[in-house]
Amino acid sequence: MLLVAAGLLLAVAAGGRGSPAPEQESPPGSRFVCTSLPLDAAGAGCPLPPVPMQGGALPPEEELKATVLQLRETVLQQKETIGSQREAIRELTGKLSRCEGADGKSATGAWKNEVGKGKDTMGDLPRDPALVIEQLSRTMQTLKDRLESLEHQLRANVSYAALPSDLREMLQRRLGDLERQLLSKVAELEDEKSLLHNETSAHRQKTESALNALLERVSELEKGNSAFKSPDEFKVSLPLRTNYLYGKIKKTLPELYAFTVCLWLRSSASPGIGTPFSYAVPGQANEIVLIEWGNNPIELLINDKVAQLPLFISDGKWHHICITWTTRDGMWEAFQDGEKLGTGENLAPWHPIKPGGVLILGQEQDTVGGRFDATQAFVGEMSQFNIWDRVLRAEDIMNIANCSINMPGNIIPWVDNNVDVFGGATKWPVETCEERLLDL
Repeated sequence: MLLVAAGLLLAVAAGGRGSPAPEQESPPGSRFVCTSLPLDAAGAGCPLPPVPMQGGALPPEEELKATVLQLRETVLQQKETIGSQREAIRELTGKLSRCEGADGKSATGAWKNEVGKGKDTMGDLPRDPALVIEQLSRTMQTLKDRLESLEHQLRANVSYAALPSDLREMLQRRLGDLERQLLSKVAELEDEKSLLHNETSAHRQKTESALNALLERVSELEKGNSAFKSPDEFKVSLPLRTNYLYGKIKKTLPELYAFTVCLWLRSSASPGIGTPFSYAVPGQANEIVLIEWGNNPIELLINDKVAQLPLFISDGKWHHICITWTTRDGMWEAFQDGEKLGTGENLAPWHPIKPGGVLILGQEQDTVGGRFDATQAFVGEMSQFNIWDRVLRAEDIMNIANCSINMPGNIIPWVDNNVDVFGGATKWPVETCEERLLDL
């Protein structure tokens, strides 16, 4: 019916080209005749695009593509038809109005005559041109829906199993080619990775060789610098206040009921020299500690008991320090540069020093051998750290301090192979005893 309506529109439009324009008045007595078209003549006004004949059987996807293209052409032609017929529709509207209006009697009589002759075509053609446009629009929308449905089937509904055998073989060949290309690329990447690994290994070996050579050279230099004339003529240097620079005595202490500790030290930190040494045992981190922390005086801790010592050694010069203690009444003595500066008692009386602990130079221990606090670290140099298991006489301490005698400790002697350094602490040849005396 849509095609018949389109044909009628074209016929009326063609018949109206020889008449005056719609806006001009027609001569008196003129009239318009509305003539129907036969059904077989509808195609002349709205030709369909020719469908190409298929030369042979095509694969389903090719047929779908051809159908989609045909539908697209049909939609475009329908759009062009609607656009070209809008003017004709407007012209037809004016003529229909004139047929039904101004020439009422003559038009009505003519209309009746035409009806009597069986030429009434208005029964199946909508009189409202807007309905014609609406029908054409619905037709266009239907065609568009079919086009989208076919495209969707082409994209999603064609399964691999439904494809012809030659197409499957072509896809398999392409997949095989892609797989071979992928394997070739993987092999190239593996080769590049192997070459890179080899180059990295070679570079690492060269770097390690250079580092080993450098370490050997440093070791040689250190051996040259620490070629001490005597095993005890060295010092430990702790240049920074950190929690990782320290020295460690390899030997440990036996159970002690008395002791004497002597050492040379030169502090380069203030206020407070820190912790020259500490001895910790399981269950007691402050078994023996010598510490000067902040603005506090130097303190001696025995079994976590405290005695303040009248020592003053934070002037950056070498000083000789000796401390004695006995469990009997907890008596203690403090010597600086050979002179006794203080004494006291009741420092952990009747408490024997426990054996098997760890002796650290330069750090205060919160646990056995560890948990150092940088604020309590010793900064400076120390040497001749010796421990005896008895209280030395005052004259012996004086002779040691003025370089008259060399008396190593019978429990802990100051020798090179008994002291390890860590974290950047170093061992260097120490000044002679006489040079240290000149520094006082």
